[in-house]
Amino acid sequence: MPRQNNASSSSSTQVLRRFRVVFNAIRSHFQQVEKKVGLGGAQVWALSVIHEQPGIGMGELARCMDVHQSTASNLVKALLQKELIGVEKDAIDKRHVHLQILPKALNLLQTVPGPFEGVLPVALAQLSPNTLQRLDHDLGELIALIQADETAGQLPLAQL
Repeated sequence: MPRQNNASSSSSTQVLRRFRVVFNAIRSHFQQVEKKVGLGGAQVWALSVIHEQPGIGMGELARCMDVHQSTASNLVKALLQKELIGVEKDAIDKRHVHLQILPKALNLLQTVPGPFEGVLPVALAQLSPNTLQRLDHDLGELIALIQADETAGQLPLAQL
C-alpha cells in the first residue's frame, strides 16, 4: 500500500477520530438504554413505533425503521416473548398482523433515555439537505473503497 504524505495522513487520522466519536456516541446511547430497561436499542425503537402507530403491520414496522422485514419480524418475536406487545391476525388476510403495545411496555418506554431511534437518526435529521447530500456522496465513496456489503444498511445500528 502506498505511503500517504504527512498532510494526507493527518487528515485521515482526524477523520478516523471523528468516526470513533460518532460510533462511541451511538454505542454509549444504546448501552445506556439497555442498562436502564434491559432491552436492546432496536427493540426499544420498535416498541416506540408500535406505540405511536397502534395496529401497525410487520411490513410497515420494517419501513418505519428502515430495516429488512425479517429483522422486524425477529424484533417482534423477541417483544412477544417478553410480553411487551400483542399481535392480532387480520380478519380478512390471516397472513397480516396488527401489533399493539401492552401496558408493561408503556411503563418501560417512560423510563427509556431518548431518543428511541438512537442519536444518529436524530442528528442526521437536523443536518441541512446540502450537508446530507455531501455526506451521502462521501460515505458512498468510502463504502466503495472498503468494499462493504451495502445490505448491512438495513441492520439497526443497535444490533451492530
